[in-house]
Amino acid sequence: MSVFPHGCRLRTGRYSETGRIYLMTAVVMNREPIFHDFFLARLLINELRRTHSQGAVNSLAWVVMPDHFHWLIELQHSALSSVMQRTKSLSARVINARQKSQAQLWQKGYHDRALRYDEDLKKTARYVVTNPIRAGLVKRLGDYPHWDALWL
Repeated sequence: MSVFPHGCRLRTGRYSETGRIYLMTAVVMNREPIFHDFFLARLLINELRRTHSQGAVNSLAWVVMPDHFHWLIELQHSALSSVMQRTKSLSARVINARQKSQAQLWQKGYHDRALRYDEDLKKTARYVVTNPIRAGLVKRLGDYPHWDALWL
């Protein structure tokens, strides 16, 4: 299997399966830690919630880290590529408006991993939301404001 150097090429040949659980990750351009800014992080969270409320995905867990986000979703009636393109585009628009910028916010592409049907969703959700602890940002999950999970 060849390794592609560009994230956007990772989508080649991928199939979006309705009802499948995916772990999604998107990274800020140059890993700039813009989400240290509380209000910018909340703007991204609003877009994650909007995507859920519009029925494109069922959000199971997410965490917004300073320079990226992880999102555990159950795909509904949309393609992965359109969910991520829309989320990244709309969040970039509102974040750039807040910062009075026109800079490219997100790196191209995204990472996704389809979970096997027998994988423990709660374990995966715990892995997602405990990212700030592993990164040394906080000692307790309750001290980090930018996460949510269906089970917690």
